[in-house]
Amino acid sequence: MSSEADREAAKTAFLKAAGLGHAARAPLPGDASTRRYERLTLPGGATLMLMDAPSLAESPHCDPAWDARQRLAAGWNATARLAAGRVDAFAATAAYLRSQGLSAPEIVALDAPAGLAVIEDFGEGVFARLIEQGQDEQELYFAAIDAQASLHEASPPAVLTVDGVSWPLLPYDAVALKAGADLFVDWLPKLEPALEFGAEARAEWDALWTDIADRGEAGATVFAHRDFHAENLLWLPDRAGAARVGLIDFQDAVLAHPSWDLHSLLQDARRDVSPALETAALDRYFGHRPHLDRERFMADYAALAALNEARILGVFARLIVRDGKPRYRQFMPRMWGQLQRNLENPVLINLKAWVDRHVPMEARR
Repeated sequence: MSSEADREAAKTAFLKAAGLGHAARAPLPGDASTRRYERLTLPGGATLMLMDAPSLAESPHCDPAWDARQRLAAGWNATARLAAGRVDAFAATAAYLRSQGLSAPEIVALDAPAGLAVIEDFGEGVFARLIEQGQDEQELYFAAIDAQASLHEASPPAVLTVDGVSWPLLPYDAVALKAGADLFVDWLPKLEPALEFGAEARAEWDALWTDIADRGEAGATVFAHRDFHAENLLWLPDRAGAARVGLIDFQDAVLAHPSWDLHSLLQDARRDVSPALETAALDRYFGHRPHLDRERFMADYAALAALNEARILGVFARLIVRDGKPRYRQFMPRMWGQLQRNLENPVLINLKAWVDRHVPMEARR
């Protein structure tokens, strides 16, 4: 039997054991991850979601006891992604989010070793699609900010647990942050052959990011979804307050600097967010958290947003070159624009000079 047939047999047995063997199954389009989803429709019309995330499809997750050398040796997930997209991470994280009064899917059935779960279906109200259809963008973004601010005022536990499943909330530390930034210099030359980052350029690159990564680690004090943007948020208007924001794809959650999810939302890779909306949303955030030093926070915001944009440009280059997914090219001009805007911040003057020396304008596309 092929591995695909084995996987199908495992899903069929899992659904049958959960009392859902009679559900109609409809696959959803895939994304950049190894996870797959199917919508389950029950005879009465109610729907659920089947999450299929086989652990063997990923390199190992990060063991909290590992040092940097061990993490680097174990592969990308242990180095920078940390959770490896595992179902048990999703289940434990969902329970924590619900305990904070936010909307994460209920877990209906779970087989963590098999990488299978049946979860609540939040429907089709994806923020990005609703905005395309004319819904008030500011209302949606302000609700998302309210959800973030609520999370950032809480002190999350070191280990998230639910029904015998536990998962460590690891810090998004300097090792992980720097590895993300390095995707830029590792993969951009493979997409743009005219680019060449020699030993001297790489050494300077390493030095420029050291302080930024260290600041990110020092500020890693709040729960961070780490993929918080308009494609991963669903509108639940029948709920109240911040719970109107349905959260999905949070299985890679970490303890991070509070700016991380903010710039993920407001400097989105997949859609334009106007500077006016970004400013208004940040004003709302600081209104919730008036004790913050806004000037210092925004310096970190610009630096970590620049790091994230360099990381995403490297991820997109890798998806195009290694994985044969050319559609990610369409998002790169937006990322370049946002990176260049952040590089105008005085705290990044030396990084801007490096980019100007080593990446000609015609390669920023």
